[in-house]
Amino acid sequence: MSARVVVAVDGFKGSITAADAAAALADGWGDGAVLRPMADGGEGTLDAFAAAVPGARRVPVTVRGPHDGPVAAHWLLLPDGTGVVELASTSGIELLSDGLRPWDADTLGFGQAIAAAIDAGVSRLVLGIGSSASTDGGAGMLRALGARVLDAAGSPAGAGLRGLCEAASVDLDGLRPLPPGGVRVLSDVTSPLCGPAGAAAVFGPQKGLDAEGVAVADAALARWAGLVGVDPAEAGAGAAGGTGFALLAWGGRLEPGAPAVAELIGLDEAIAGADLVVTGEGSYDASSAVGKVPALVAERARCAGVPVALVAGRIADDADLSGFAASVSLTALAGSADAALRAPAQWLRTAAAVLRAGVSGSA
Repeated sequence: MSARVVVAVDGFKGSITAADAAAALADGWGDGAVLRPMADGGEGTLDAFAAAVPGARRVPVTVRGPHDGPVAAHWLLLPDGTGVVELASTSGIELLSDGLRPWDADTLGFGQAIAAAIDAGVSRLVLGIGSSASTDGGAGMLRALGARVLDAAGSPAGAGLRGLCEAASVDLDGLRPLPPGGVRVLSDVTSPLCGPAGAAAVFGPQKGLDAEGVAVADAALARWAGLVGVDPAEAGAGAAGGTGFALLAWGGRLEPGAPAVAELIGLDEAIAGADLVVTGEGSYDASSAVGKVPALVAERARCAGVPVALVAGRIADDADLSGFAASVSLTALAGSADAALRAPAQWLRTAAAVLRAGVSGSA
């Protein structure tokens, strides 16, 4: 009888998505693999639900992306009426193939996809807000949901951070009501909206802001907080360039992404009775032990008394591997990081075969 393995990996950033990585590992393992690709609210969150929830249906929607052009995206309808919407696929930084737009990118497309899900009659919403392209405080998303953001002359403020700098008033009376079951907001970021640990200071440089731009953005976000009237120090308010803050203003509930995804895709139920759990991510290092997908999956497996193995694109010298029954580095298998990055699915299949041989050899 073949060993039953649960594959619960995160995406290998810049290389392969969680769903595709899990599929490659399952292919290399053979019979007995159960797929539970994981995510933490960023890119791959929607795919994780699609792979783990039978009957989940992708609903296409065209939105205005962060590059100001149309994006063919989709949201996910679960059998229980839950709608899952991912910021990364509608307003994400990965969509900016022609370069970053630190002043003009916004979250309007994310709001348009949320509005489409509400119009379809979802019973509740699960929103993943990682991988944002913008620092607009979520103003674009709120506009798509019915808010009015005005400049000093009473005209609609512009898009993105540039528009946020113009904002002099905001009217939230026209916001769509939340669906009956509320809104769960998933993120692995606990940053406040403003200050040295806030959205602009921590994540602005990744989106193209220089030191002066970070200062301007932080001041604009602080003014935005005063206009909206929500506590900017709330944990997670700074997520996705301040989109977490805007969702708090709408009435959403922010929570750590990875544990929520694990709950919603039934990770614990899948692990129960398994012979092995395989987890992983692109780069596993000392920081991976705190709040990242592999650490969470490993803890769930250990609680169930199931051995857990790690597969990573690279395993750093400072990584703590003491909790894993086995570990495999794609870089080591392929001979170099470049070789692993060029063919991640191939080396993931090889890694799974190596793990299976080890399990068979120890049986």
